[in-house]
Amino acid sequence: RGDAGPCHSTAERLLPGAKFHRYVSGPRSVVRSPTPYAVPAKLAEHLDFVGGLHRFPAKRKVVSRAWATEPTPGAQSQQGGFHLGVTPSVLRKRYNLTKEDIGALPNNSQACAQFLEQYFHQADLAEFMLLFGGSFGHRSSVDHVVGQQGRGKAGLEASLDVEYIMSAGANISTWVFSNPGRHETQEPFLAWLLLLSNMSALPWVHSVSYGDDEDSLSGAYLQRVNIEFQKAAVRGLTVLFASGDEGAGCRKSPGGAHAFRPSFPASSPYVTTVGGTAFKNPFLVSVEVTDYISGGGFSNVFPRPDYQAAAVKKFLQSATKLPPSSYYNSSGRAYPDLAALSDNYWVVSNRIPLPWVSGTSASTPVVAGIVALINDRRLQRGLPTLGFLNPILYKLQEKGPSAALFDVTQGCHLSCLDAVVEGQGFCAVPSWDPVTGWGTPNYPQLLKALLAA
Repeated sequence: RGDAGPCHSTAERLLPGAKFHRYVSGPRSVVRSPTPYAVPAKLAEHLDFVGGLHRFPAKRKVVSRAWATEPTPGAQSQQGGFHLGVTPSVLRKRYNLTKEDIGALPNNSQACAQFLEQYFHQADLAEFMLLFGGSFGHRSSVDHVVGQQGRGKAGLEASLDVEYIMSAGANISTWVFSNPGRHETQEPFLAWLLLLSNMSALPWVHSVSYGDDEDSLSGAYLQRVNIEFQKAAVRGLTVLFASGDEGAGCRKSPGGAHAFRPSFPASSPYVTTVGGTAFKNPFLVSVEVTDYISGGGFSNVFPRPDYQAAAVKKFLQSATKLPPSSYYNSSGRAYPDLAALSDNYWVVSNRIPLPWVSGTSASTPVVAGIVALINDRRLQRGLPTLGFLNPILYKLQEKGPSAALFDVTQGCHLSCLDAVVEGQGFCAVPSWDPVTGWGTPNYPQLLKALLAA
C-alpha cells in the first residue's frame, strides 16, 4: 500500500471521508479508499452509484475466454493424422440449417461486442469464409464498426465471435461494437449499454462473450446495468451472453467454506444466457453432451424471475445429483437458458487457422446468428423481432416435449475441488437444467415454433 498521489486530492474533496491509497499486488496496482465516503444530499439524488472506491478486482481471469491448444496425438491418430473439428458446415449439419437458410432482408442485422482491447481483422474473416464458407451464401466483411479498432494483433476472442455469428447468421448485415476502457479493471458493460441506449438505429441481436464474477461487482452497478438490459428488451433487442467457462465456479467465504460462484451478466434475468455442449463422439456429428466447462448455476443477487419458475422448480425437485444447498442460492435467477456446441472450433486469427478453440464464447455467437435468421423470417412475414427471448422460450418449452431444441441429458460441469463436491457442480437432466438450459437449437423446428409465437 502506498500514497495514491496528489491527483486524488480532488476526489477526496468531492467525496468527503474518502482517503485514497495505491494498493500493489505484483505487477498490478489499483487506487482504493479503505474509509467510507459521503455525498451531499442534493447531489446524491442525481447519482446511481460511485464506482472504483472500495471493491478490489477479482484475481481470477475473466470468464468466457476462448483458448487454443494443439490437438492431442490420440485424437489425430483416430483420424489417420487428420484433425476434425467444429466448422460452419458441421454446425449447420448438426442444427439442420440448409444452404437456403441465410439472411435475405437489408433491414435485418446482428452484432458482436468486443472488450478488453480485443479486436478482429477483416482479412481474417475473409480468409475464414474462403476456407469454411463454401457451402452457404455469406458475407466476408463486417458492415459497421462502432468504436476504434486496434492496429495490433487480432484477438482470438474477437475473431471467434465475428466469424461464427456471420456463419450461423449467414448473409446478415453484421456490426461490431469495439468498446475501450474498464470498469474497475473489468469490462465496461454499462458504458457499452449506454451507447446502445443513445443510438436510434441498432442491430436486433447482440452477442457478448464476456463476463465477470457476480461478486466482483457492486450491487448498485449490477442493478444499473440491469436497467439498461430492460431498456434493450423494450426496444425489441435480443441480448445474448456466454454463461462462462468455469462450470458452477467456486469461491471461498471468509469463514473458509466453499460456494459456487455465479457469473454476470450471465446471471441477469434480462438477458438470454448460452451454455456449452460437446459431441458425444468428438469426431462425428453426433448427439451432444454437457461440456464440462459450461457455466451455469444460480444468482446470489437476482431473484428467480417468473418466466422460469416452473422449469427451475421441476429441476430442483427431480434432479438426483444436486450439490449441497449451502453451495448455491436455489431461489436465484438460474442460468443458462439454452446452449450450443462450445468445443473444438476452427478459427482464423492473424491469418492463421487455429484448431481446438473452445468456450461458451463459441456457442453464444452461434445461437445469436440463429436468432438473427429467425428474425429475418419474422420480418419477411411482417412480424416484430423476437426481442427479449426468455419469456417466449420458457413458455414454448413448458408446454411439453418440443422438437425445437435438442435436449441435452448427459454430463456434469465442474465446480469446487473440495472433499464435499469433488469438483462436480450440476448435471444435465431431461428438460431444463443449469448446465445446458433447455438444450441446443434444431433450427427448422425452432423457426416454426417462433414464427407462431
